[in-house]
Amino acid sequence: MYFKNLGVQVQCPGFVNPVDLNDVFMDGDDFQKCPVTAEDYTLTQATQGTMALSAGADNGVLLLDCNSSTTTQGANMQRIAAQFTPKADRDIWFEARVKVADTGALATAGEIFVGLSEIDTTIIATSVVSPSNFIGFSSVTDDGVLLSNSEKADAGTTSTGATIAEDTWITLGFHVTGVSTIDFFVNGVNVATHTTANIPIVALAPSFVMQSSGTTDPIIHIDYWTCIQTR
Repeated sequence: MYFKNLGVQVQCPGFVNPVDLNDVFMDGDDFQKCPVTAEDYTLTQATQGTMALSAGADNGVLLLDCNSSTTTQGANMQRIAAQFTPKADRDIWFEARVKVADTGALATAGEIFVGLSEIDTTIIATSVVSPSNFIGFSSVTDDGVLLSNSEKADAGTTSTGATIAEDTWITLGFHVTGVSTIDFFVNGVNVATHTTANIPIVALAPSFVMQSSGTTDPIIHIDYWTCIQTR
């Protein structure tokens, strides 16, 4: 499906070279700015949690760190403004390249969310993805199994996603076609499709969560995220 870091030429399926701002609205982060501040993202701690650029990573990486080995503690990071609203005849493409490290084992991988959500400071609350409106990949079972999820006004559905591996990069994305379908992709492979009943129609913001399983202190490394919507 995919496009790379909002470069000069952006590739979106079904839309040829959308580089003119008259055609698309785009946002993204390659995490090369230092530091990442509250002007960029809202960081909410579930008691603990930090966000910071990785000092030694190539090409810019953000570390969203539980900073805790206590169950459900960690970090909720969200773009400060919700600017992407699924609408008829307007497509949305979202993609993020991430890896989770310091899990100890998949059985203790922690709680994860990567995607778009309405503004919410507790996207994962009491081990449940809690917003009423969202699209993304999540794991709340502490086993490294990411599910593809979407929810519209509390009407949600869950499908196949991916199983992460310790300290291994994975590319997660989805394509929202108007208010008709959401196609979910893992490393460029379509793994699930959701339909109208579960496509939110409110403003959504790029959002990430990393919370501890209670055994280890996992960190989600975010290489980049990009999001594009046709005008």
